[in-house]
Amino acid sequence: MQNHAVVSNAFARDEGTRQSGGLQRGTASPDQTDESQAQGDRLELSESEERQVRKLQKRDREVRAHEHAHMAAGAGVVQGGASFTYQRGPDGRNYAVGGEVKIDTSSESDPDDTIRKMQQVKRAALAPAEPSGTDRAVAAQAGRIEAQARQEKTKLEKEEQQAAQNEEDTAPQTAGAMPGRRPYSTEDVGQMLNIAV
Repeated sequence: MQNHAVVSNAFARDEGTRQSGGLQRGTASPDQTDESQAQGDRLELSESEERQVRKLQKRDREVRAHEHAHMAAGAGVVQGGASFTYQRGPDGRNYAVGGEVKIDTSSESDPDDTIRKMQQVKRAALAPAEPSGTDRAVAAQAGRIEAQARQEKTKLEKEEQQAAQNEEDTAPQTAGAMPGRRPYSTEDVGQMLNIAV
């Protein structure tokens, strides 16, 4: 099995909508406003700026829904909340254009626990309606770790069976018992019975 070092992977969602300038990274809430955002409510926007704002609003909803799906399906393996990459729109507001959720993909000490954990990781990675390439890569990595855990489990089971078989083969036969047959628990093996007629 692998060491218990925590290995984290990020589910990233950023499809190139980043534009020069205006990108920020953080975990601010969508309701967070600043002075420039308040001023943005009073700006008159051109048609192209309004289209850009609608596009950014749509992207923001998609990104947040995508990361929320990871978090909802990843209970127990998600580390913290989602973090987002923001772009400031022409209206002065910040819109999420990318995001990530960190997830623990480390193996557990028991193969069964590792198998269950990696199944949870795969569910979390593939939870969004449209998993990204990174999401698919995380699910594939979890599948490989799960396969290794299954091999380890099979190996341990075979070793246990072999040890039990060796124990059975080397155990001394009970007097009076037939070879290959174990006496019943109520059977008195080797006891003389006096029967008076």
